[in-house]
Amino acid sequence: MRIGLISDTHGLLRPEVLDWLQGSDHILHAGDICGPEVLERLAAIAPLTAVRGNNDRGAWAQELPEVRTVRFEGVAVHVLHDLQELALPTQVQVVVTGHSHKPSVAQREGVLFVNPGSAGPRRFSLPISAGELHIEGERVSARLQQF
Repeated sequence: MRIGLISDTHGLLRPEVLDWLQGSDHILHAGDICGPEVLERLAAIAPLTAVRGNNDRGAWAQELPEVRTVRFEGVAVHVLHDLQELALPTQVQVVVTGHSHKPSVAQREGVLFVNPGSAGPRRFSLPISAGELHIEGERVSARLQQF
């Protein structure tokens, strides 16, 4: 199973990122979406789970939760925008965040932490990036893609 990871689009969906997300079984957006049209375009590719970021405002954003835990096969994935606000639930194998615009994958105390970085406007010298999870039963791995 391939789970596409995206964050910090800030209203911009780049064609190369959309192409790369094709073939995902599900997409997770870790916030700072900045417009419902972003969600509509992502949902046209695959089922979508999104959380609200600190820049998501308005009636459309109020419908989004600040955190979500979703299960794919035997893996629980916790999604929130800002890692500093993490209250880690038990039985979670993966945490997906955004906010910093810095792509990273790290394993800490048995939990895989993934920040796909920013797929939207470039910030400073940080890369444009997205990520993916590969899940097989209870096994999970992550990969980042720069554009």
